[in-house]
Amino acid sequence: MRRLGELEAEIMDRFWRWRRAATVREIVDDINRHRDIAYTTVTTVTGILFHKGHLTRTREGRVWLYRAAATREAYAAALMEDGLDASEDRTAALARFVENLDADELAALRTALRDAERRTEG
Repeated sequence: MRRLGELEAEIMDRFWRWRRAATVREIVDDINRHRDIAYTTVTTVTGILFHKGHLTRTREGRVWLYRAAATREAYAAALMEDGLDASEDRTAALARFVENLDADELAALRTALRDAERRTEG
């Protein structure tokens, strides 16, 4: 999975934070609270995000309602998976990644591993 571009990430951030469907107009209005951006630019990038599979959409009257296709966490996990795929030695890359985790992240990883083991055993 390719990393999101700057505007793509800015748009996706709103869907992930809002956790609801939204129109391009809502996105434009929110971005314009911080900086100026053209409606057509957001329409184009939102369409690209839809075609890449990051957004789903449904028609409501004359407008499209867009929604994030996956959570921010699922997106981050896909990026980590791609990072492992970039290595010739996934095990070494994973070990190196774990070396950089703090105590809280290591505890969360241990919990996730125990949960994964339980799911595969059950």
